[in-house]
Amino acid sequence: MELAIDTSTSIASLALSNNGALIAEITWHAGQNHTVELIPNVIQILEKCKVDIHDVKAIMVAKGPGSFNGLRVGIATAKGLAFALGIPLVGISTLEVTAFPYAEVRLPICPIINAGRGEIATALFQAHNGDWKRLATEHITTIDKLCSETVEQTIFCGEINAEQSTHLKQELENKALIPKGSATLRRAGYLAELGWCRIESGGFDDPSTLQPLYLRRPAITIPKKAIVHRGAHRDR
Repeated sequence: MELAIDTSTSIASLALSNNGALIAEITWHAGQNHTVELIPNVIQILEKCKVDIHDVKAIMVAKGPGSFNGLRVGIATAKGLAFALGIPLVGISTLEVTAFPYAEVRLPICPIINAGRGEIATALFQAHNGDWKRLATEHITTIDKLCSETVEQTIFCGEINAEQSTHLKQELENKALIPKGSATLRRAGYLAELGWCRIESGGFDDPSTLQPLYLRRPAITIPKKAIVHRGAHRDR
């Protein structure tokens, strides 16, 4: 039995799987409440499935990019469980989890997560001859630059807002295929499937060294009062 944890953005998701096959899943809008909502939902999914935590033999976690607080909570919880239970831990890119539902389409898949400041986090994936490949690594860019770099029909997926969707369609026309509605939700069942593939290939992460994939540092603003106070102190 495996437990998959994804708290990368305001949409959070948990899954229980058996050798990668989905048993149960919870996906909800967590907003900024990952800290208070994650553990109760872990308990809920275990109880619903009548599974004891000691029956869990591996932990999968979405490692980012995403929100700083969400990733911190999810990865800290996953590492704590892996340490406490003495079981394997597997970290998977949140963008890869976003793209994986469309693997069978055989087109390039461009997952998008909002990165703030008018920018996005993205990557590029595609399934080819049964192999799941990363064509471009995770990076920060803009919708404009993404459009200029897109040369063939591509699936754009993830938490794409209305303005971004309109921009992609206007610039790329029929080159841009954009899922809508519930298809935009990132689900931990796919994280479980990807994590199990990693486990089968012998790939694990060290709980002591696994870190969130932030792509950039958080913006830190120094309060104006603090600046004035320090300046006044120096002038005395």
